[in-house]
Amino acid sequence: MNNPTNPQVPIIPLRGGAVFPGITTTITIGRRRSLAAAQAALEKGGDLLILVQYNAELEEPKAEDLAPIGILATVRDVLRAPHTGVQMLVDLHRRVRFSTLEEVDPHMVGMYDELEEGVDGRSNDTMVETIAYLEQYADTLGEANQQIIASTRVKETAGELSDFVAGLLNLPFELELELLTDLNGPNRLEKVRDFLKQELRVAEVRAKIQDDARAGADKAQRDFMLREQMRAIRKELGEESDDVVEQLRKKIAEAEMPPDVQERAAAELSRLEYQGPQSAEASVIRTYLEWLVELPWNIMTEDNLDITHVRQILDEDHYGLEDVKDRIVEYVAVRKLAGNKMKGAIINLNGPPGVGKTSIATSVARAIGREMERLSLGGVRDEAEIRGHRRTYIGAIPGRIIRSLRDAKTRNPVIVLDEIDKVGADWRGDPSSALLEVLDPEQNHSFTDHYLEVPFDLSQTIFITTSNQLSTIPAPLLDRMETITMPGYIEDDKLAIAQGYLLKKQLEGHGIGDLSVMIEEEAMRKIIRHYTREAGVRQLERSIGSIVRKLAVRVAGGTESPFTVTAEDITEFLGPEKFTYGMAEEQDEIGLVTGLAVNQFGGNILPIEVSLSEGNGRITLTGSLGDVMQESAQAALTYARANARSLGLKPKTFDRVNIHIHVPDGATPKDGPSAGISMATAVISAFTQRRVHKDVAMTGEVTLRGKILAIGGLKEKVIAAHRAGITTVIMPKDNAKDIPELPERVRQDITLIPVQHLDEVLKVALLSAEGTVFSVEEEPQPEQSLTVPQVKSGSGERPLHA
Repeated sequence: MNNPTNPQVPIIPLRGGAVFPGITTTITIGRRRSLAAAQAALEKGGDLLILVQYNAELEEPKAEDLAPIGILATVRDVLRAPHTGVQMLVDLHRRVRFSTLEEVDPHMVGMYDELEEGVDGRSNDTMVETIAYLEQYADTLGEANQQIIASTRVKETAGELSDFVAGLLNLPFELELELLTDLNGPNRLEKVRDFLKQELRVAEVRAKIQDDARAGADKAQRDFMLREQMRAIRKELGEESDDVVEQLRKKIAEAEMPPDVQERAAAELSRLEYQGPQSAEASVIRTYLEWLVELPWNIMTEDNLDITHVRQILDEDHYGLEDVKDRIVEYVAVRKLAGNKMKGAIINLNGPPGVGKTSIATSVARAIGREMERLSLGGVRDEAEIRGHRRTYIGAIPGRIIRSLRDAKTRNPVIVLDEIDKVGADWRGDPSSALLEVLDPEQNHSFTDHYLEVPFDLSQTIFITTSNQLSTIPAPLLDRMETITMPGYIEDDKLAIAQGYLLKKQLEGHGIGDLSVMIEEEAMRKIIRHYTREAGVRQLERSIGSIVRKLAVRVAGGTESPFTVTAEDITEFLGPEKFTYGMAEEQDEIGLVTGLAVNQFGGNILPIEVSLSEGNGRITLTGSLGDVMQESAQAALTYARANARSLGLKPKTFDRVNIHIHVPDGATPKDGPSAGISMATAVISAFTQRRVHKDVAMTGEVTLRGKILAIGGLKEKVIAAHRAGITTVIMPKDNAKDIPELPERVRQDITLIPVQHLDEVLKVALLSAEGTVFSVEEEPQPEQSLTVPQVKSGSGERPLHA
């Protein structure tokens, strides 16, 4: 270190950065004291000490605010420019350490000591690496200057190269201070090299981003130019198909498709652009894209979640059907609480024709404010009807599910799959198997049609299927649906429907809705009993329509309303009675029991007759009886045999009697176990010669031990008994839980007797014996003689007789 014998020189504190020796540069002067120092240095020979202040915000820094090592420079000139202010041109020589600092108006002056830098020689590897990084950095930024690069190659030492490169770079202030105060040249060069390496990585990433953005912009511009050229070419050729492409592009943007579907649509649109309008492939692609943009990918109707309103609409449209109505109200309630988290319902309505399965589905859609689409599946045998055809086929279109959604213009409609039990299968596929995905709430959120080949969300759709029987529906498909059974209407239900709905509908349909027309209750019951035989109300509606048409003829002829139709008028309007129903017997008889039966049309009484004749124990069963009913007769007879003595009978009597069991209306097939107690009672009545109460009917299955088991259709059977004039019904005790389902007036008029054993049935149904039990005279037995075998005695034989 030299002695501080150097003269005082002006000092300029530099803020916001540092400078390095070995170059000539300009420094902007912004403070009055700094300008005075520069002018003083210029007047005294040009020497100037440049020091770096730590805090750039200090206007008048002290010695402790300045870095101890500065740069000794020579001021070449002070320049004034209109835009950049005052600048001084300086030659930066070397590092020095300032020793004293004095405040002399109008600027600072001080003295400095010379410094001896540490070992500084050529560090070839580091210098070459630094120069290479600098060249790459300049190329990446697009600011390569061959003159500057050449200047780096002539630097002799690592310290010179580090100072030169540091002066070229925009370094962080902290790194600039480190380089300024570090007297070790190779060490400074390593720091500069490391910074360059890092900046090169950043610059490469930034350049790549810019290149990609530029390439994207260039491609968009190129595509635009090519598209404009194609438009011009097609215009010259008279082909204006580009308008179609633009319209499809706009529709795709407005369709709000899921990302994967929109990507597929964009790819197909790109293919369409390169196809000629007369190309067959262009027609296929265009049709496909039109299907995609017409589907309601993100369109949903808002549900009416007012439970009172929903119930009111359902009650307005249909009488009864409480199970179905309750299920829909439950759906609305849960949807109100859970929102879109709840999946659509999948309900199967099973019941005989005419009970309102399809019409209640329409009411469901109206009640909750949704669109409804109906698909009739009766006779469908082609799987493509459900999933669609692949686009490789000429004339291919989507399946009926997707077409229904297109027609509904919403992705949460009510879709009615009518007659699902009549779906067929042949070599073209099995539609019921295709329905497995449609009706599975765990899968239908991504239903894929063969034509579209992209998933569509069906999870918010309500599917209501209808069927007449469950046996023909495949088990996996039936398992996916919630089945609600809709039994046939009883007479009271039909009466209410006719008076509240059908009559009004027929009057309006025949143009006399404003007239006063009344069909008396007795007349309506006569229509139901004698002119219809059905589970639903279609025949009843047609009969009422026939009456209304005849009234319309009278109105057209000048007769004025009101009109009242009585029971006596029905024969005039509808002709002779078409059907009859069973009535209670007129007197108590032996071997004749009133049983009860049920079919798809409702209930009816079932007389069972037993006749005995001398014979050899043969049993004859007539009346179109099924296997189960024949077995019930065998069980009843076995019970009578086993309990013969307790019934006052001789067991041998059964071997000498032929038994004939007959159920009238022989052309009608009959089956089921519920006539068991009726047959047993009839057999025992015939053998014991005890009459059966004419006003008692019964139903129940009997076991060999006489126990009475539960049966089905109790409601319909008891109503039939009530209609026939029966006053007492014997029923299984296990069916007592079904009594509350009976109409109130039926429960008031009929005595219901639950029983557990056949003995209880006999006590109620049979009257006291008036004579002897049925018997057959025993044939006299011939006298038996004992023949003793001949015994050999000696040489002769002698017969023995007794």
